[in-house]
Parts: sequence; C-alpha cells; structure tokens
Amino acid sequence: MALRERESSSSSINDKQEQNSSRVITIVFLALFIDLLGFALILPLFPSILDYYSQTEDGFYLSLQRGVDWFAVMVGMPPERKYNSVLFGGLIGSIFSILQFFSSPLTGAVSDCLGRRPVILMTVMGLITSYALWAASRTFGIFLLSRIVGGISKGNVSLSTAIIADLHSPKARSKGMAMIGIAFSLGFTLGPMIGAYLAMETEKGEVFYLRSALLALMFAVADLIFIFFLLPETLPKEKRVSSVTSGFQAAVDLLSPLALFQFSAVARGKESPSEENLQNLKSLGLAYFLYLFLFSGLEYTLSFLTHQRFQFSSMQQGKMFFFIGITMAMIQGGYARRIKPGNEIRAVKKAIMLLIPAFMLIGWAASVTMLSVGLFLYSFGSASQKGRVMGILRSLGALARALGPILSATVYWLAGAEVCFTVCGAFFLIPFVLLGSIKQQRKEE
Repeated sequence: MALRERESSSSSINDKQEQNSSRVITIVFLALFIDLLGFALILPLFPSILDYYSQTEDGFYLSLQRGVDWFAVMVGMPPERKYNSVLFGGLIGSIFSILQFFSSPLTGAVSDCLGRRPVILMTVMGLITSYALWAASRTFGIFLLSRIVGGISKGNVSLSTAIIADLHSPKARSKGMAMIGIAFSLGFTLGPMIGAYLAMETEKGEVFYLRSALLALMFAVADLIFIFFLLPETLPKEKRVSSVTSGFQAAVDLLSPLALFQFSAVARGKESPSEENLQNLKSLGLAYFLYLFLFSGLEYTLSFLTHQRFQFSSMQQGKMFFFIGITMAMIQGGYARRIKPGNEIRAVKKAIMLLIPAFMLIGWAASVTMLSVGLFLYSFGSASQKGRVMGILRSLGALARALGPILSATVYWLAGAEVCFTVCGAFFLIPFVLLGSIKQQRKEE
C-alpha cells in the first residue's frame, strides 16, 4: 500500500514537472519568435538604408566614405571596384556579432547568479532602446549606435537556450531545443517579408524604414510584457552560483578564442573526455568555426550583391529571404529529420559539397534564373555532447559570425563579387576535410 502511494506520488510529481516544462517551452518559443520577427525586419533593408545615408550626404557616413576612397587610391583600385556600401554593411554586421559574442557569455554568467528571468528582461529592455534609436535615427551615427546597443542586448537568445537547459527531463530539453530551431526558421522566413512590405507602404515625406523600425519596437515591448507576466524563473536559488564574479570566471573560457578552440572548459570538467575524443572535439570545433565563418560572410554580402547587380528592391530582397526560408523548412521537415544517428557528419559533408557550387553560381550569376538555382542549392546546404560542449560551439559560432561578414565584405570590396564568392566557396573544402578526419578517427576506434 505504501509502495503504491509512493509510486502515485512520484507519478503526480513527474506529470506536474512535464506540464511546467511544456508551459515554459511554449512561452520561450513565443517570446523568441516575437523577438526574431523584430530582429529580421531589417535584413532586406540594409543595402537601401546605406544608400539612403549616402544620398542624404550624411556627414559621418561621407567622412567614412572619404577614408575608404583614400585607401582605394592608395592600393590602386579602379573606380568600378569601390563597393563602399558592402564594406560598411560587413563592418556593421561584424560589430553587431562581436558585441553579441562578448555579451552572451556575460549575460549567461549574470543569470547563473541572479536567475534567468530578471536578466532576460534586462536584455529585452536593451532591445527596446535599440529599436527606439533605429526609429528615431536620421543620421548614420544614430543608426550605428542602435546596432551597437542591439548587439550588446542580444544575449536573450543564449538565455532562451539556458532556460530550456534548466528543464528537468532530457525529453523536455530536446523538445525545447527543437522549438527554438522552429522559432528561428519562422522568424527569419516571415520577418524579412514583413519588413520589406512595410518599406513599400511609406507615405510621402516619411523615411522608408520608419514603419519597420516602429514594428520592431512594438514587438520588443510586447515581448517584454509577455515575459514579465508569463515566464517563470527556471533556475532555483540552490542551483545558482554564489556571486556574479564566480559566474564571470566560468564565462572566461567562452570569451577566449584560444580556450574555445582547445575546448578548455570540457578538458577541465568533472567528466573529462579521452585524449582521442578531445581531439575529435577540437577538429569538430574548427570545422564548425570555418563553416560558419565562410557561410555568414557570404550570407551577409548576398543582399548587397542582388541589390547592386540585379537592382533588387527591398520587396524583392524580402521575397528572396522568404524563398530561402521556405526551402530550408521543407528540407528540415523532409530530409534532415530522417538523418539516422551516426550519419550526421556524412550529411553535413554532403551539404558542404552543395554550398561550393551554390556560392559560385550566385557569385557569377548573370541572370535571376541562374541566381535562383544558386539560392536553391544554398538552401539545401544550410540545413554531440551537451552542456559545456554546446556552449563552446555556440560561442565559436558567434565568433565566426563576428569575423565572417567583415572579411567577406573586404574581399568583395577589393576584388568584386565573382572572386569573393568563388574563393570563399572553394575554402569550404577545409571544413569538409576536417570532418573527414573525425570520421576516420572514429573508424579506427
């Protein structure tokens, strides 16, 4: 009788935990989806925004342009090679991502001490400030400030994954991570289309990006209210670190590029992997970094290529992002979900081999049809251990996204789209070879 009561009590507790987990997953999914919708509104507008500051003869923008023109003369670049807006776009993208690289581990460390809820609310307030500055910006300096504030405040994405990681059961955590992936897919598919549509609906005398900026601001305010009233605290007091300082010490390994590539946090952990497994992790980390470094750089310059070569409007840019998003979603729902455990590396290698011709087709596209074929292959090509390893891979990804845009934009600026997309596309062979070495080591094991 006592045994039955204990079993009944245990079952009741498990059911309650499962209900709480489902509620947290739903709230995190909706909050992140709202956030990513607002974030993605600006994506198809970037080339037009930089053109706007160039045409209005903004003082700060023109002074930067003069500096770039002086350098172009110094290195002997012909005038037709001056893609200044691409260079500035890459710079803005890298500034945003490098700030995100530093802020994410630090906000995570603060949340380990103070709890997830208050810190994620602070990051959303930072995003509200960023979007308010964007809406009010009529100069390039204020626009750049809005992107800087946004980069510092973007730790809410990593906090969302931390909240999911706090859940009790592995099943709930797995479901939560899948829902985060769906939020990203939906946000980056629908957001650019909405942003482009609002830019078309501008009234006479109104700045074309104002409505997109105001909608992003409204999304952020709605997100703040939603989280404040509905998101519970998922990190109990007994599991928190004693001080913010000790939390920062744990974050140091996620801020040092050398420590990231060496997987120092894993090597010093309680369950340290064998030398062979650690070497596999290092190879995987380097392959992941190089892949995202190249991918993010070419991805960022894509909208500038279509804007300059095919004179894509903001709406056409939005349709392009929508086409990529829908194709990716179909592939993830059809092919990617059927990849059997143990075959992940083989699938990634296939994807990389598709990216090489995809980027070459995009770089050399002389028609929209050729560009569309390249984008279709690109969508196909965009398709472990947990805990510390996932944290390290996220930080490596953030570092890659911080360096990729500015390097690709510089190559684009110096040598043109054809050379940029061809050379960077060919460099995808390096992560392909690295992934092959991991497979070989496992075979020998």
